[in-house]
Amino acid sequence: MQTSALPDLAHTDAKPVHWLATATAMAAVVAAAGLLQPEAATATASASEHRVTQQHGGAPAEAPDPADVTFPLDCGAAGRTVAESATGDLDGDGGPETVAVVRCAAGSGTPPSGIYVVTQGNGAAPRVVATLVDPAQKLSVTDFTVRDGTVSATLLGYSSAAVPRCCPDELESAAWQWKGNAFVKTTAPAGSASRNS
Repeated sequence: MQTSALPDLAHTDAKPVHWLATATAMAAVVAAAGLLQPEAATATASASEHRVTQQHGGAPAEAPDPADVTFPLDCGAAGRTVAESATGDLDGDGGPETVAVVRCAAGSGTPPSGIYVVTQGNGAAPRVVATLVDPAQKLSVTDFTVRDGTVSATLLGYSSAAVPRCCPDELESAAWQWKGNAFVKTTAPAGSASRNS
């Protein structure tokens, strides 16, 4: 009989203890990899979900700033002023809109006001999407609020051109809500503006 020139290798004659130790070591490696992997996968999924929301028209986190908007109001050299503004989700899309009461920056008197709805798409400039009160109506706006998807205001007007612009003599309580694809106005009966201010 011829003997092998190779040394006797102990591991070639594996015993059950050897296989048990190998299986235990492999199980420990797999378990350690499992413990480390889910946290990294979760972080990646969250970042990916955030990116998808932002890229596919997700609403901006903040309401549009009315100071960044060009309102359709011709004031000449006097310029415009945002008298009041408020924010809220008016159309139920989860993103806030801004509603602004804007008028010419006159030094005195009661210039007519406009009420405008401003929105801002992701990465776009803010823009006017609706005019609730047009300054051409020659109305002043008081008691302005935005609450629960409703824009409310008291509108002060004039019964005739003979009424001084300082002293409106008509009053209307108005509210606007988004219905379908437009803002719908509801009003309380018109009254006299001669009330204690």
